[in-house]
Formats: sequence, C-alpha cells, structure tokens
Amino acid sequence: MSYKQNITAEELEKLPTAEFQGEITVVEALDENFKSAIDYLKSQKIIGFDTETKPSFTSNAKRNLVALLQLSGMDRAFIFRLHQTGLPQELVSILTSSRIIKVGAAVTDDIRALQYHAKFTPKAFVDLQSVASNWGIEDKSVRKMAAIILGVRVSKSQQLSNWESSDLTQAQINYAAVDAWVCQRMYLKLLSTPLKKNKIKRTNEESLS
Repeated sequence: MSYKQNITAEELEKLPTAEFQGEITVVEALDENFKSAIDYLKSQKIIGFDTETKPSFTSNAKRNLVALLQLSGMDRAFIFRLHQTGLPQELVSILTSSRIIKVGAAVTDDIRALQYHAKFTPKAFVDLQSVASNWGIEDKSVRKMAAIILGVRVSKSQQLSNWESSDLTQAQINYAAVDAWVCQRMYLKLLSTPLKKNKIKRTNEESLS
C-alpha cells in the first residue's frame, strides 16, 4: 500500500467526518475521574497527544497558557482542563515515560507550552509531521494527514473557540478528543504499512530541548 503525497481541498471535503466512538472524559479536578484516567493511560503503549490553548486575537497580547491536554487510547479519550488542575506529577510521569509512546503533530510547540505549567523532560514523543515523509506524505497538517492516511475529514470548526470557557460545549469536547485520537490512529496505520523511505525515527528529548 502507498499513500498520496498530497490531497486537494476538494478531495478532502468529500471524505466522511472523523468521529471518535469511544468514551470521552473531561477531567476538571484531581478526583476519581483523574485517577481513572491516569490508571488507563499508564496501561497503554501508544497514546494520541494534543493540546488546546485559548486563542488571542490581538497582536501584542501575551500568549495564554495551555487550557487543555488531550490524551487518547483506542477506546477512551481524556481531556484535562489544565487551567483548573494544573499539570500534576501523575500527568508529568506519563509525559516523561519512555514506555508510553505519545503521538501528535508539531509536538515540540505543545511540549514547550506545557512546560510553562511544569518543568519536565519529555520522552517517547513521536511527531507525525516529522515521520510522515518516510511514507512519501508531503502534506503535514493533521487535517490533510488524516485524510491521506485514514480517509477521513477532521473538522476544524472549533479550533478558535474559547478553551477556557467555564463549560465546554459538546462540539468542543468532540473536537478535542478527535484531535488526539486521530494521531494515534494515524501512527498505528503507518506502522502497519511498509516504509516508503527510511525507517521511522522517534523524537527524543534531545531534539525537543
């Protein structure tokens, strides 16, 4: 099997919308939901990773802190509201675990933003934007990579919404969960496909520093 190098906007719009069919948990406190999330994530070998930050629409405004951290397995996705919980040690232990692979896109920027919450040394992160070219894929946005690799269209309708809102809408929750889950799905699909060029290189802490 080989993948297209690029996909047009017209081709992308014809694809079915990506939908996460598993359980989504929004974690807003260090409670039983938080403990359940940590237990599940520690049992996984490969998880999807993403963050969301409240956008700023003025050029000179200071960038907001990361509002959400999304981590997803195949059947469960967790949305951690960091402006309410901070980045506790239990979450840091997952981000620094060499046993749990975290897959995202443009992960360096996300990690640097998370380090404003807590200092940590990231381990076992895979950046799909860095590795997709090994399979001949040139388009590097999550939306286009998902279309090429999985044949689905990832909605970006909530991208610029208020991620610090007191109550997240269902549309925001679904969007956040899909963004993390689809990264895991793409990576697993790539791993099941013979390499186009040279072998995948896992992003390590040296390249992220």
